[in-house]
Amino acid sequence: MARASAGRAGQHRVGDALALPLRDSTMDAAWLSTMIHHVADLDAAARELRRVLRPGAPVLIRSPFPGRHQRIALFHWFPEAVRVLRRYPDLARVRSAFAAAGFTVSSVEPVAQTTAASLAELAEHLDRRAHTPLQLITDEEYAGGLARLRAAAREATGPVVDHLDLLVLR
Repeated sequence: MARASAGRAGQHRVGDALALPLRDSTMDAAWLSTMIHHVADLDAAARELRRVLRPGAPVLIRSPFPGRHQRIALFHWFPEAVRVLRRYPDLARVRSAFAAAGFTVSSVEPVAQTTAASLAELAEHLDRRAHTPLQLITDEEYAGGLARLRAAAREATGPVVDHLDLLVLR
């Protein structure tokens, strides 16, 4: 998905978190959004980012972290997905990997995002394939969560605002 849209935005290269196709100290920032749980070797990826980033360049990691999911609607309606989230690297583990690579934490804060205009819109447009935690629960658990979400959508008004953590390292 990102590769398809990146072609329109400018130059892009196919790579891997463990072997980025970039020269040393040439990048101004790294943006890792809801993907850190897919990185097989977090320590190696942190070292690789240290290699390609200019000194002082930030790494911005936007993610749900285990134990910090209470303000994310997905986990309210699909509580079974919390067991999947528990397998993600937690904030301490991510900080440790990046500290070992020479990064320091600038900040960690929940950042609000409007996920949908309403629960009804969320239920209508929810794509299980776009959310790793929903992919890894059973079909029955997913159906139960969707039923809970649709029932709540009949009564609720207002936008769905989620708060994912943004970890900034330099």
